[in-house]
Amino acid sequence: MQNKLIILTGPTAAGKTRLSIALAKAINGEIISADSMQVYKHMDIGSAKIRQEEMQGVKHYLVDILEPTEEFNIVLFQRHAKQAIAEIYEKGKIPIIVGGTGFYIQSVLYDIDFRQSNEDAGLRAELEKTAQEKGAGYLHDILKECDPQAAGEIHANNVKRVIRAIEFFRQTGQKISEHNAAEHAKQSAYDSYYFVLTDKREKLYENIEKRVDMMIQEGLVDEVRHLVEMGCKRDSTAMQALGYKEIISYLMGETTLAEAVAIIKRDTRHFAKRQLTWFRRERDVIWIEKDKFAYDDEKMLNYIKAVLRKGKNDGEHI
Repeated sequence: MQNKLIILTGPTAAGKTRLSIALAKAINGEIISADSMQVYKHMDIGSAKIRQEEMQGVKHYLVDILEPTEEFNIVLFQRHAKQAIAEIYEKGKIPIIVGGTGFYIQSVLYDIDFRQSNEDAGLRAELEKTAQEKGAGYLHDILKECDPQAAGEIHANNVKRVIRAIEFFRQTGQKISEHNAAEHAKQSAYDSYYFVLTDKREKLYENIEKRVDMMIQEGLVDEVRHLVEMGCKRDSTAMQALGYKEIISYLMGETTLAEAVAIIKRDTRHFAKRQLTWFRRERDVIWIEKDKFAYDDEKMLNYIKAVLRKGKNDGEHI
């Protein structure tokens, strides 16, 4: 018998946090954050990190585990998440992966093997230098030549993932898109239930606008200023996050605050759109469209519980 694993994901600002807490309390679960920025301490406002009081006593893993000067990537996420899953099972509880980073979720769900290609520091430094001297677009064009499909899936501004894909090809001779497809073709390592919480696009965008305004009111500028004073470099992994790099541009006098806020809102909308595209490509997804539940959290929770009771043999929700 496979162990049960629940995923509750969806685009940014869909309302995953509140529903995840209610679900964890209802099914004796604990939560593993699948967010690439909530792992960092001192990055609370810009990452929309769950507050201690919001947790309502539900244990959360992979939140506040690293300093913002440290590196974090998918291999580290997978390692930490698998350790957390084992710990949760040991307690007799159910792990619930919550967050919007689709590739992170995929890495655990299908136990993707990242061992085939080790990082090459020399090659990585060369590619990073190319990006700095000739721009992210030039580097993305290199990826288009060796792996067009990966180039279509990875945004040019995501320089770290572009570099990783080029590096993988040069080291192994295999396209990373083909490798990922083969890994994704695996069956889930768990008795998994993949819920995607979403809303009408105009509603999502409205929530994003409100969230960004709230972040500014709560002190995002001071948060970023403090991180810079702590020694966080502009090109560090943590500072590449949405909301942080734009405020750094403001602090360095490159934009006005109004311009920075407008860019954050625009890029967050684009990010939400890319998230939805990713989830639509995933297998066996169970969509929870909030408007169809009249925005009633209790109705959504009852639906999830009903799906879990029926189990996969029913097939209705797949």
